[in-house]
Amino acid sequence: MLRIENLNAWYDRSHVLQGVSLEVNKGEIVTLMGRNGAGKTTTLRSLMGLLSKREGKAFIDGTSFLDLAAHERYHLGLAYVPEDRRIVPGLTVKENLELGVIAQKSRGDMSAMVDEIAETFPRLKERLQQDGTSMSGGEQQMLAIARAMIAKPKVILLDEPSEGIMPVLVEEMFELFAKLKQQGLTILLVEQNVQQALKISDRAYILDQGEIVFHDTAQNLLNNDEIQQKYCAV
Repeated sequence: MLRIENLNAWYDRSHVLQGVSLEVNKGEIVTLMGRNGAGKTTTLRSLMGLLSKREGKAFIDGTSFLDLAAHERYHLGLAYVPEDRRIVPGLTVKENLELGVIAQKSRGDMSAMVDEIAETFPRLKERLQQDGTSMSGGEQQMLAIARAMIAKPKVILLDEPSEGIMPVLVEEMFELFAKLKQQGLTILLVEQNVQQALKISDRAYILDQGEIVFHDTAQNLLNNDEIQQKYCAV
């Protein structure tokens, strides 16, 4: 579904990603692990076309996209939920959701699309007419994810979805991710709560100083004491 080959990326003269290669198969959740500054967010931003200086190859369903503009990647089925959520102030939950399909060439019945996605997110269904930025951090994160999902992407890139969210909503969010996986959604996940992420993931890659240094099934990583001590202490 998503394949990355020898991805390199720079911030000015700083060579942040150095030959990153990974793969996410259809219906998988794959976690990208690593310490702060390892290059995890840079990987997602590079895939979404938000870094100008990059090289390598990336494919979604066999189609090369690294040279395409961000909006063209969206049309290929790639969605991105950044750490800062980017909920638009002054717009209701419903209006923020509608932004997720505004760029689609054929939108169909937008109200029906909003109703359908709201069924997956009961908290949002209760708040469709509420200002999106007036909700809690966890609810705003769910809105950001729902807004990415409403266009039915092939792959979602999730950057630190549990950041700054109360524990009870973190549990609810990871239960949601597991449910979405059962529905066939494909996710590349960057997450500081590594234990929770691995419990719902199929596989994981460890990024260290811009390079992939380890790759295994999520279960094996959960059982690997050395990896746990080095990368999973949260």
